[in-house]
Amino acid sequence: MRSIDTAQRRARLGVRHRLAYAHRSNEVAAIARSMVVLHATDPATVYLSAGARSFELTPADVERALYEERSLLRMLAMRRTMFVAPTELVPALQASCADALAHKQRRTYGKYLAEAGAIDGDVGAWLAEVEEETHRAVLAAGAATGAQLGKAVPRLRTQVHLTPEKSYSKPTNITTWVLVTLGAEGRIVRGRPNGSWASSQYTWAPIESWLPAGVPELPIELARAELVRKWLHTFGPAPVTDLKWWTGWNLGDVRKTLAQLDIAEVDLDGGTGIMLADDLDPVPAPTPWAAFLPALDPTPMGWQSRDWYLGPHAPALFDRNGNIGPTIWLDGRIAGGWAQRKDGEIVYRLLEDVGSDAHALIEAEVVRTTGWFGDVRAIPRFRTPLERELTA
Repeated sequence: MRSIDTAQRRARLGVRHRLAYAHRSNEVAAIARSMVVLHATDPATVYLSAGARSFELTPADVERALYEERSLLRMLAMRRTMFVAPTELVPALQASCADALAHKQRRTYGKYLAEAGAIDGDVGAWLAEVEEETHRAVLAAGAATGAQLGKAVPRLRTQVHLTPEKSYSKPTNITTWVLVTLGAEGRIVRGRPNGSWASSQYTWAPIESWLPAGVPELPIELARAELVRKWLHTFGPAPVTDLKWWTGWNLGDVRKTLAQLDIAEVDLDGGTGIMLADDLDPVPAPTPWAAFLPALDPTPMGWQSRDWYLGPHAPALFDRNGNIGPTIWLDGRIAGGWAQRKDGEIVYRLLEDVGSDAHALIEAEVVRTTGWFGDVRAIPRFRTPLERELTA
């Protein structure tokens, strides 16, 4: 069994994730492809992840790729997480993840409606009618907010009180439920936000606005194999448990998918990892580099087993739910964290000694990151201990 040491894994990370200087790109879609997908739970992450992997991109370039060129699309996929994906990967994500998610969402929301007694008659049929009416309204409008669709489709304003026994609970209408289900099904898509690039208030548009023929159907086995192959290229070598965690699939489905691919097992400092069998050649270590990655960036969120790049820094950099905050990277490892204060200043703290040369690289990234934000202030949706301390 071939051994892949930590130094090689870090070299691959720097090169494959476009963080090493010579491998950065000024093409937004190319950056997204390099990472398989970009995390988008926090809207600012998409922009900051792209900025960290380029020298000349601006937020306007990311907006252009998303909403004018439409080479990228925002969708729910693995682990019911929001991602921005290259449009050519959407069929694989739809078949391997989103279809099952749509089915689960519809079943869950139907259960809520039935338990609340909000609907007389067949809840499933009623919900299907509302979905169809909403889809027709989106097609007619071309782009609309949830509030606008609620006016066009009155049944979207149906209210459900999920926890009436709680004093703080309030009834909620079903608009978001229906829109999320239609989005997961690949019929509508989140369009341009209302406000800055850090806003999470989106319009909704037909999927045909991005994919004129809709989402092409792909057999689930082929879809899973395509997704896993891309993950292994970007994040391999890694334990099978990391792949299981990232996809959100059960272990049986993961193993069935791996059986379709030519996989090699390798030793990872005493543990067993997997990688593509035609990807065993070592990647030369890049020149020293530094990067300021945002909260929930796809690099640190690509693995469940993180010691080889995280070290002892998890308590400072993760919240209680496993969400990582803004991090400072040096040559494939995390060395500290950073934050943006209310006045726009970028501040940071190193969690280990790094040497004077690394300090110079870090200061250069401070300047780049400050320029990227401009007048925008973007507080991470998930606050971590170090980020809170830096902005106190």
